Amino acid sequence: MIELLIVIAIIGIIAAIVLVAVNPTQRLASARDARRSAEAYSILNAVLNYTVDKSGAFPPSLVAAATTTPLMIGSATSGCNDSRICSVSTGITIPNASCVNLGADIVDAYDAIIPYDPKPNITTGFVYSSTATGYYIIKNANNRIEVGSCNPENVATIKVKR
Repeated sequence: MIELLIVIAIIGIIAAIVLVAVNPTQRLASARDARRSAEAYSILNAVLNYTVDKSGAFPPSLVAAATTTPLMIGSATSGCNDSRICSVSTGITIPNASCVNLGADIVDAYDAIIPYDPKPNITTGFVYSSTATGYYIIKNANNRIEVGSCNPENVATIKVKR
């Protein structure tokens, strides 16, 4: 009987060492960052596919947006410039109160849904949803598109640009 207790204790100690070495918190954060990166690519590709199909025209919701201004992607008509949405570490400030609603333009034909960040903002606790997704989009003066995440965990920025 004592041998069994010793074996169980040794297994418990080894399990604790492995758990500390693997660092599941960091692994989960890395997985969420990978998801954010994939979702940013998904949004960017949907916008670009729309543009190709419409002979170079951008989605109407993006055309109405100010050039070079970061815009929160979502369906909200107010509150998208809430300072709790984007982490200060990203360097992104959302000036417009209303989000850019790409859903009507790209959902179904180019993307199944408009994704939103998988975890509340790590600094402010803001919970993302379809109204304020935690992803921003910028159309610069040369009509280049950048999509990024407001809430990276293990890296400084997550953004894609074409």
